[in-house]
Amino acid sequence: MNPLKKLAGQTAIYGLSSVVGRLLNYLLVPLYTRYFLPEEYGVVTELYAYVAFLVIILTYGLETAFFRFSQTEKNNRVVYSTSLISLLFTSLLFIVSMFTFSESISSSIGYPNNQEYVKWFAIIIGLDAISSISFAKLRALNKATRFALIRLVNIFVNIGLNLFFIIYCPYAIENNLPSLNFVNSVYSSSVGVGYIFVANLFASVVTILMLLPEMINSVWIFDKKLWGKMMIYASPLLIAGLAGITNETIDRILLKYLLPDNLNASKEIGLYGAFYKLSIIMILFIQTFRFAAEPFYFAQEREVNSKKIYADVMKYFVIVISVIFLIVTTFYDFFINFLGSNYHDQRGFLVVSILLLANFFLGIYYNLSIWFKLTEKTLYGAYIAIFGAVITLVGNYFLIPKIGFVGCAIATLACYFLMTVVSFYLCKKHYPIPYNIKRLFLYFLLMISTYFILNYTNFTFILNLLTITVYVSIIYWIERPKVKETKTPKLF
Repeated sequence: MNPLKKLAGQTAIYGLSSVVGRLLNYLLVPLYTRYFLPEEYGVVTELYAYVAFLVIILTYGLETAFFRFSQTEKNNRVVYSTSLISLLFTSLLFIVSMFTFSESISSSIGYPNNQEYVKWFAIIIGLDAISSISFAKLRALNKATRFALIRLVNIFVNIGLNLFFIIYCPYAIENNLPSLNFVNSVYSSSVGVGYIFVANLFASVVTILMLLPEMINSVWIFDKKLWGKMMIYASPLLIAGLAGITNETIDRILLKYLLPDNLNASKEIGLYGAFYKLSIIMILFIQTFRFAAEPFYFAQEREVNSKKIYADVMKYFVIVISVIFLIVTTFYDFFINFLGSNYHDQRGFLVVSILLLANFFLGIYYNLSIWFKLTEKTLYGAYIAIFGAVITLVGNYFLIPKIGFVGCAIATLACYFLMTVVSFYLCKKHYPIPYNIKRLFLYFLLMISTYFILNYTNFTFILNLLTITVYVSIIYWIERPKVKETKTPKLF
């Protein structure tokens, strides 16, 4: 099979669980923004920012190390079992520690009356860390269908419980439904946004149960020597992951401490978190692509034309995300209606546009990052991510007090753009890939020009759609297969 078609097929299957599933989860955003005020939703946004950091710490780069050593080691089962045992030990240690110090932890983050949040998230994070390596195993074995099935079940359980606790239970109590006794036994209105976390907890438990066959059928061998090599490879990835998650989520934590005193911090965090969700379509595509691309890149490494394939992947990736950027920004008035009326802030369009552009460069960076993973120079990945984290922290520190969460979006864009530039320079030096830079830059300029035409004119819906179609048609014309002219032999 054509390797690009294979990658597209794998991306499509992973997309069933990531894109379709996350889009279903995306439908929870209108639910949250209609049932909870921005300051209440701000609690959810802030706590999941902490979770993002802890998940990176608890997986400590073992997923990518697993892919790398599955290609270089003779016994893949030992690579998996060593990774699994390592994650089991650290996750259980983490859960016990969080339960032991839940009171002091909840007080330190500003929720002294909600120790249960710390305990719930301890279990969620621990189980997700353990399940991550089994998901990686499914990806390495190209079992995309089973991967997608388990992810979808997780999502449906999560959505179902959200609907049950947030909509059905209050409705049952208000209307005295026959199920009232059961509802009263499992529901308390005082929990409020906490039911979002409860739903997540149950979904994580179901996921780990479905992954038990992968774990039970493991050889259960812990190879210390192999583990040492994997940790040497993974350690820079852990640093890069922490720096990367700093770039992605630290702004939602810093808002609480850097906003002017005259602003309601929880409300601003809730608004920014909701606007961030509007850029989810591009983020979903990038995440879905990463699920399929990482094992694909490693598998293609030994092919003669591997670098040409990497360059082609980059080109088509940029084309897709440019179209996503134009669709979301052009039809922003449609997407903003997914949020409750309390979230229709005039700053939304600007913030969403900047975040989409930031994610555009993030996607390019993910493609470029394959060079230091293939060459095992993962320390460079750590350096780049740390550089980006410094840009993020400095940008947020100076911009949040002046322009609020708009500054968060600008800092994110600056971070990802500069990381992309640095990674491209290093890639060119250490692992040259024949990217068609002129064409990629042309598509970027076309995208930005189309963006300004669409959003600073009074076009109708039909004209907007037609303009995007013209943009796609131009790219298709440029990328169309070139037919070589054949000379007709002369008879005389």
